[in-house]
Amino acid sequence: MLPILLATAEATTHGAQSGPIEGLKQTFEHFGVEPKFVLFQVISFLLLFAVLYKFGVKPTLTTMDERNAKIASGLKNAEETQARLAAAAQESAQIVRNAQLEAQKSIDEARKSAKEFAEKQQAEAVTRAADILAKAQQAIELEHKKMLDQARTEIARLVVKTTEQVLAKKLTDADRAAYNEAAAKELSFL
Repeated sequence: MLPILLATAEATTHGAQSGPIEGLKQTFEHFGVEPKFVLFQVISFLLLFAVLYKFGVKPTLTTMDERNAKIASGLKNAEETQARLAAAAQESAQIVRNAQLEAQKSIDEARKSAKEFAEKQQAEAVTRAADILAKAQQAIELEHKKMLDQARTEIARLVVKTTEQVLAKKLTDADRAAYNEAAAKELSFL
């Protein structure tokens, strides 16, 4: 619309050869525009612009600035949180490594203790076995002596009985004791 107005204004200025204000008046009159209404509209527009700027644009810009500040703060907090997270991850990795080392030490100590315990138990078992073997040997020897004594006694009794039958006489207790002693002496030399 502005180019048409300019073209019309130019056409009227060439024809009238008067001043630029006079040509503008003629153009406005030609289109039916009254300058006082245009002036009121310009003032109304400026007032409307001032009111909209004060109550619409300015609060919007303020809100946008606040929101940008919050976003920047959030990004800064996110970076700090990410840095703390990385530090926590490193710390937890270090704690895990330390725990693994301690666990390995504990396992090694447990194996060492188990080995010592097994060796101790084995030594005790060997000692007990040796004791049992020694006691069994003693028991066997005692049993052997006891059997020999019983055998001697039985042999002596048989010798006396055989002697009685060979001699066909009844032996006195003194004769029996003498034969028993003689048989026991001969058996002890065997």
